[in-house]
Amino acid sequence: MKLQSLPTVWQRWLKTRLQRSLLIYSVLFLSSLTLIISCGNPASQMSSSTSSGGNGLRLGFSAWPGWFPWQVAEEQKIFDQNKVSVNLQWFDGYLESINTLTTEKIDANSQTLNDTVSAIAGGADQVVVLVNDNSTGNDKIIAKQGINSVADLKGKKVAAEEGTVDHFLLLLGLEKAGMQPEDIEFVPLETGKAAAAFVGGQVDAVGVFAPFTTQALKLPGSKELFSSKDFPGAIPDHLVFTRKFVNDHPEQVQAMVDSWFATLDYIKANPDETMAIMAKRAGVSVDEYKDYAKGTKIFTVEENLKAFQPGNTRSSLTYSANEMSQFLNKVGLAKNKPDLSKLFDDRFVKAYAEKAKKS
Repeated sequence: MKLQSLPTVWQRWLKTRLQRSLLIYSVLFLSSLTLIISCGNPASQMSSSTSSGGNGLRLGFSAWPGWFPWQVAEEQKIFDQNKVSVNLQWFDGYLESINTLTTEKIDANSQTLNDTVSAIAGGADQVVVLVNDNSTGNDKIIAKQGINSVADLKGKKVAAEEGTVDHFLLLLGLEKAGMQPEDIEFVPLETGKAAAAFVGGQVDAVGVFAPFTTQALKLPGSKELFSSKDFPGAIPDHLVFTRKFVNDHPEQVQAMVDSWFATLDYIKANPDETMAIMAKRAGVSVDEYKDYAKGTKIFTVEENLKAFQPGNTRSSLTYSANEMSQFLNKVGLAKNKPDLSKLFDDRFVKAYAEKAKKS
């Protein structure tokens, strides 16, 4: 889809995302101590399963199939094998993980390219060092019985977490069907609460990502209207560090990239054991988790190397990021074009690839 064909969708989505990021950034910066001790803040309920006792590299991740391998790395001591101490921190709310990285209260996070570019536009200084995956169906718009097409959503209540990729996916689907955001009654809810509201009959449709898709589809008669598989390349996911950490501890960043690929090898060699670990972290059965594999494309080393190369399609990270930043500037959401010249750092993936060739 060409950039010029997306003015309404991108402007509404990016404006919401940017305004929300900047607002939360300011609030977190001015009242970080209060938020840290607040029992109602998902970030304050982060769980750390590492043996480092809270020390070491602070890595955030949340409920997404492409990021559950980090749990395998932790439980199978793969971080230790690569000589890196990791404080693995789970976030119940994805947006909270993004804002915690923005305020540098963690060193790295698992997040989408969309949200990373938005954070940089808001003043953050972050670096993408690894492509975890692309969503190829695990982000879905799900509707209740009687709603059989996108057009049937007109006048209906549709829930999603405001500003996230599933909100963006919803808007893309509406535009493809010739509809406007005003044609529906949008209900902004955190992803888990959105799924619960849908199952409870409080909304007519919902935009969620796996594993919350499983919860939503338990409503009798519910069905998928469309998903990220209908918009290839729209939702890429990455390992993102603060630039300060990359500059100060490049050897630890390398160890994390090495650990990721070692984990993928371990998963391939031990599918039953690792599937159980990831399903437990997701809170679903092993059979349910197996279905997620169809909707998430985990990137190999070779696919990582290709993604970091310049290109003229969304398969290229630089193309996708520049497309987003150009639009931010075009619609006036950023006074100056965000500097993305140092956003992508492929040296760690390249170093791993070289080591893999020699082994």
